[in-house]
Amino acid sequence: MAQTWRVARSSSYRNQKPLDREALERLAIGYVGRFATTRAKLSAYLRRKLQERGWDGADAPPVAAIVERFAEAHYVDDRAFADARAASFTRRGYGPRRLAERLRADGIDEEDSAAAREFAEAGEWDAALAFARRRRIGPFSVVPVDPDRQRKALAAMLRAGHSMAIAQRILRATADDVPDGISL
Repeated sequence: MAQTWRVARSSSYRNQKPLDREALERLAIGYVGRFATTRAKLSAYLRRKLQERGWDGADAPPVAAIVERFAEAHYVDDRAFADARAASFTRRGYGPRRLAERLRADGIDEEDSAAAREFAEAGEWDAALAFARRRRIGPFSVVPVDPDRQRKALAAMLRAGHSMAIAQRILRATADDVPDGISL
């Protein structure tokens, strides 16, 4: 017999009043104060809160107006968010393809993400080496390489957003011969 689960919510959550303009703005300020966010994420958060608590106003909820005002005041800056995400992904060893996918998921448009994508492409080699070092694959491997482990390492590098050529070059390298640049 299939069992269904209900998410138990506190009684204070169910008894909260519907949102008005002031309450919606307070939620938005609290959200951008706690999290680095994008316009799309802030909008989704406010819409979710409206769905949970309802709207207590004669006109439509001003979600788009609040998001625009916060963007104009630089509380929300998609370009700065994309640049920070690119720096973080490059340090952690993720490639440009993975970054581009994440920026699209974060709701950042092509214009705001262009500089971040260029940064990731310029640092692709260093990011791939950082990934290999962190995962102990390729020239940083501590165990003998067998074909199955090699396939898994290649798949991991591709999932991390690196190109096939860079992944293969790093995985072919030995501990004595760590390549120092992209000359494919």
